[in-house]
Amino acid sequence: MKYQVGDEFLQQLPLILAGPILKHTEPESVTVWVAVKQSCQVELKVYDTTNDGEALGNCLFEGERSTVALGKHLHVVAIAARSKIGDCLTGGHIYAYDLRFTIADQTLQMQQGLCSNSHPKVSISYFDHQKPTFTLPPNHLQDLQIVHASCRKPHGHGFDALPILDSLIQASANQPQNRPHQLFLTGDQIYGDDIADPSLWVASTLGDALLGWEEQLPVHGVYCTPQQLPPGERADVATNQAGLTAGLHNKAEKVTSHLFSLGEFYATYLLAWSPVCWPLTFPKGQQVMRDRHAIKDWNRAVKHLRQFIYTLWKVRRALANIPMYSIFDDHDVTDDWNLNQAWCLRVLGRPLGRRIVQNALLAYTVFQGWGNTPGQFVEGKSGEKLLAAAQAWSASQGRDAKADEAIARYVGMPANDPHTDLPVLVRDGPVFILDRHPEALTWHYTVRSDRHEVIVLDTRTWRGYPADQKPIAPPMLLCPKAFEQQLVLPLQEIAEQTQIKTTFVIAPTNVFGLQVIDWIHHWHLKQEKVFSTDVGDAWNINVEALAKFLTTLFEERQQVVILSGDIHYSSVAHLSYAHTHSKLQSVLVQLTASALKNEEISTRLIHTRLKDWLLPEKVRHWIGWNNPPNMVEISEKELHHNRQMLTNSDWHCVLEWVPRNSVQRYDCTADILSLIAPWKRAEHAKWKWLQPLMFWKFRWFQEGREVVGLNNLALVHFELADESSSGKVIQDLYWFSSWYPIQIVYSRFESELMPNQSLLR
Repeated sequence: MKYQVGDEFLQQLPLILAGPILKHTEPESVTVWVAVKQSCQVELKVYDTTNDGEALGNCLFEGERSTVALGKHLHVVAIAARSKIGDCLTGGHIYAYDLRFTIADQTLQMQQGLCSNSHPKVSISYFDHQKPTFTLPPNHLQDLQIVHASCRKPHGHGFDALPILDSLIQASANQPQNRPHQLFLTGDQIYGDDIADPSLWVASTLGDALLGWEEQLPVHGVYCTPQQLPPGERADVATNQAGLTAGLHNKAEKVTSHLFSLGEFYATYLLAWSPVCWPLTFPKGQQVMRDRHAIKDWNRAVKHLRQFIYTLWKVRRALANIPMYSIFDDHDVTDDWNLNQAWCLRVLGRPLGRRIVQNALLAYTVFQGWGNTPGQFVEGKSGEKLLAAAQAWSASQGRDAKADEAIARYVGMPANDPHTDLPVLVRDGPVFILDRHPEALTWHYTVRSDRHEVIVLDTRTWRGYPADQKPIAPPMLLCPKAFEQQLVLPLQEIAEQTQIKTTFVIAPTNVFGLQVIDWIHHWHLKQEKVFSTDVGDAWNINVEALAKFLTTLFEERQQVVILSGDIHYSSVAHLSYAHTHSKLQSVLVQLTASALKNEEISTRLIHTRLKDWLLPEKVRHWIGWNNPPNMVEISEKELHHNRQMLTNSDWHCVLEWVPRNSVQRYDCTADILSLIAPWKRAEHAKWKWLQPLMFWKFRWFQEGREVVGLNNLALVHFELADESSSGKVIQDLYWFSSWYPIQIVYSRFESELMPNQSLLR
């Protein structure tokens, strides 16, 4: 049974398939991304507002751009608006924007483009004028509100936490100092590997319909279309033909519906951000699958997906009203992507493996990367050339070899050695790196305001693979060249801008993880089972790279806040750092937020007091050296009994985990029922009588101290006595309580922005 996506279905859809999504926003320009079903010219206007956003004022910025034809029925554009007379936007003020679409001789307003017979009412505004609004970061650091999150799997367990952002914005929409100012998604915005069978059932057919043609995928020496590789039957092809590692170690279920084609990746992005293309109903498992277990899994996944779709309108509205920045992690392509040299040789040396990675990177580029760094996509730049190649490849229905080569070049795919068909690796000091064309796009970038900077790292495509170790050896997440380009240069670039008070660094994978995770990683590395738990993705598994990371940061900054995700639990860690032979001290605070929708049994357990009772986190100490970079963990006892160890080192640091405060209820103005589908409410009511017996859901048991392991969204802000004070950084983690009735609550973590002097002595 196929998902019926014909001409009639497409005609019933509104013009706008996804978006508008507010992207890179700064005083001089505003960028908005949108996906539509017809080629058109799009005009963006940015307006001043009065009465705290209630009324539109003068038009300040204007811009227009033609859409890019990714397929017959899929056209996208990231359009930037600027002032023609040199006006600039300022913090502490609410602005609005509007879009207008010109198709041949017909002009549609944004509200007309959002609605159709199948979607008669669409709300993307918090005001009566029905225009999306936003505000720039404020002039005072203590007013800054940053949201960050990661890991959003549509069929993952638990409620999607991203719709909570809509409630946060709605509650303060007319308060420019209090509403969230920026959103950073730090990885795994989509899942290319762990896809539910019903999701692929939709994405595969929808992708072909949007493209208007079927991609030919190299399988078993011949070519197959996506429809010839149905949901639930892709594990063997993914693992043995593409070489993908997500299904190894008895985890074939993770790749039974892996995304392969470009259309599938495109469709998955639309389905993640907009309710427009989802079917109204799903078939029963027995209508699609044959195996008893597959039928059961299908029906279970549909339940999760229906709840996910129910709140997508809130996600869509939120993303239209806050500047959203993102960076990929592995699941945006596939699990273990570029994990180590062995993975690169295994996957990129196979035609299907290369095709999947290239498709995922092209989709990331047009759906995320374009809006992150719009400057790379202006006329004459690599991004514009990539868009032209993407259009040409689709227009040729995947037959234009030159367009294919251009796409590979601009997304940074390494060339293959003609003699071995393996990807070309080149030396960068002591490590190998994947070769890349000089014109390849860069994915790292920096966002700055008057009071803060955010340095976004690409820790996937610039990895350094140790040249003198086995191919499975843990890599440097940034090779020497990447350290220079992604950290040193951005840090030095604004060294003289003394107004900036805080430096954020986005590291998609954790710099420091829980002690038990470290033990597991080292055990698996010893057993050479590196793909089972992503051994090598955490910074602290390669201590030389971690030492270089810390010394690089603290050469330029004394205060750094890391935003991270990836690991499906949230926490706060505080690192105090001191130079041995000087009085210079620094501090690093790691704020982790994960997952938006992917909680697991293990994360639910460590969320509770059980973690505190069985495996409490202890204070950890390291001593380190600058040249060559290295660090060694030592016990507190060794540190106190052998001070000579400390004297012989260049620096030492101490890591402590910040406990969370007691849970607080979030009294949002939005109706909590808008976040929970009626059938989910009925399901919870059905088991209400069991609530007194379910002790593991009681509040006292859920009050763990170190992590939040349920789906969550993080809001970061500061508490300062004055502008010159170091103060505190605060991370509020919003999540759905497990006690009845369901509520949105938040756990607050407070960390000082000063080194802990008592631990450094």
